[in-house]
Amino acid sequence: MSKILVLYYSSYGHVETMAHNIAEGVRAAGVDVVVKRVPELVPEDAARANHFKLEQEAPVASPDELVEYDGIIVGAPTRFGRLPAQMANFWDQTGGLWANGQLIGKVGAVFTSTATQHGGQETTLYSLMSNLLHHGMVISGLPYSFQGQMRNDEVVGGSPYGATTVANGDGSRQPSETELEGARFLGGHVAGLVKKLA
Repeated sequence: MSKILVLYYSSYGHVETMAHNIAEGVRAAGVDVVVKRVPELVPEDAARANHFKLEQEAPVASPDELVEYDGIIVGAPTRFGRLPAQMANFWDQTGGLWANGQLIGKVGAVFTSTATQHGGQETTLYSLMSNLLHHGMVISGLPYSFQGQMRNDEVVGGSPYGATTVANGDGSRQPSETELEGARFLGGHVAGLVKKLA
């Protein structure tokens, strides 16, 4: 049976919520899914002082296990319009997989969270995506068949490059139902591609 990894980093829980909704979409499409996160690099006392959400149910992934999956959906919040150090550090450890072409042909997709609608959503998605492209993965975006990303009657994330949410500068806004629908849609879409390519 095909298996997809939803791999994420989340400081405050917004990306974590998106990750679990993506997994829900994968499951609904009939594909096995595992949700894991990358290690935190910020010292625990500093993380606690800055109110990081350190208690997250997803286990920590190791780079070597990426070969076990048919698809990998990667998510992280923006850091100045690009991926955060925690996610970059994880992918920086995949040189051996790259040298041996072990991820070539696997399906990949990305998702993110930013403080504002114009806070680097698409550049962050691209910076996440570049890791997958270098590994020879087949990249999927969030197709416009998900009509929720076309809304303009409310603040809403979503991009043809991946599922997104807007958190506000203080993190007070949680993913909206439209954004969670986009996450589930992305999960189901990637699952469908994995099944076609299996």
